[in-house]
Amino acid sequence: MADTQMTDRKNAAISRGVGMTTQIYAERAENAEIWDRDGKRWIDFAAGIAVVNTGHRHPKVMAAVKAQLDRFTHTCHQVVPYESYVALAERLNRLVPGDFEKKTIFATTGAEAVENAVKVARHYTGRPGVVAFTGAFHGRTFMGMTLTGKVQPYKAGFGAMMPDVWHLPFPNDLLGVSQEDATRALDKLFKADIDPKRVAAIIVEPVQGEGGFYEVPAGFMRKVREICDEHGMLLIADEVQTGFARTGKLFAMEHHGVAADITCMAKGLGGGLPISAVTGRAEVMDSPDPGGLGGTYNGNPLGVAAAHAVLDVIEEEGLNERAVRLGQRLKQRLAGLRDEVPEIVDIRGPGFMNAVEFNVAGSDRPNPEMTNRVREEALKRGLILLTCGVYGNVIRFLAPLTIPDDVFDEALGILEESVKAARGGGSGDAAKDGNVGAGMQEA
Repeated sequence: MADTQMTDRKNAAISRGVGMTTQIYAERAENAEIWDRDGKRWIDFAAGIAVVNTGHRHPKVMAAVKAQLDRFTHTCHQVVPYESYVALAERLNRLVPGDFEKKTIFATTGAEAVENAVKVARHYTGRPGVVAFTGAFHGRTFMGMTLTGKVQPYKAGFGAMMPDVWHLPFPNDLLGVSQEDATRALDKLFKADIDPKRVAAIIVEPVQGEGGFYEVPAGFMRKVREICDEHGMLLIADEVQTGFARTGKLFAMEHHGVAADITCMAKGLGGGLPISAVTGRAEVMDSPDPGGLGGTYNGNPLGVAAAHAVLDVIEEEGLNERAVRLGQRLKQRLAGLRDEVPEIVDIRGPGFMNAVEFNVAGSDRPNPEMTNRVREEALKRGLILLTCGVYGNVIRFLAPLTIPDDVFDEALGILEESVKAARGGGSGDAAKDGNVGAGMQEA
């Protein structure tokens, strides 16, 4: 049952603009499981939207944070610096793709990372323009939502967006946009709307998150890299959701064979604590004057300690390889449903960044109604799922990479039951319990 007392308190105290996918009020969590205030257990296939890739309260992450708590919690690195901040920057400079010298800055959220990447790109190039893609999600700040390629709910009603931001169609054969279509659109943009010599950067998610878990075709990523090189633009990779073993690589750009000039990261870096980073070519990152970058909480010592532990866990527990194995098992289970569930139009995603897309059976029309029924049926059975996509017809799977095998098997069974029940129309009990039916929005 929904926690109606807490929901009433929430509605009275918190802005309506802060959406909620469920009425579950967490009391405690461990690895891939959450317990609510009544002691009910839920299997978490959201992971705080790809944040706790290493699981809720991983012992190594918790130990690192507790040790830092006993030393100090905040000095502001710009006032009194600390070695752990420097050491984490050194690690990311080694780990982020690109065979060139790199430097790093830290922030607190993914949106801040994107904002700083754009600031750096504009400062280094002396150009104002930024090109993004339809379906993209880059945050809720004004620059972030301007770059985001989805109006509802992110842009509607918030007034004029930031200038000199241009959107291209994202290449997606399933939605009728080929790589050639996207390339022609870029050429048309440069002929009709903006001189390429005024463009500072092209920003892209290697796998779109909120947009539907669509992966950039490898050939198109190489083409974008060539165009950036030709016109002196920078390529910015938004790895906020794709980073830290989620796709079977530490960074998703490793799948594409080209390196970005600037990489944005957050979410999985902190294992549950807020920290983000921007890593890029040293000469690019050094462009702004001292004081042009930074922030009071940026690179907070607790987040830095957690990030060091997360990187250790990914390596020690082989989470890149585990992501591939988990994703294969999930996709195989979903593939086994296709004959019985013709609404399944696509199953996709690298590593354990996977999605299933539903259309109306026998058509190319998106089926957000069935998609949401799957989410509701799963929630009734104790499995937390997220929807996404421009049409709301995609379920994305983001369970912790550390999920125990027996819990994962249990979740797959619930998922199969939920898909079958949703195809039958569902009982609607989840809606009666007060669970939101509009799907998930990005954090």
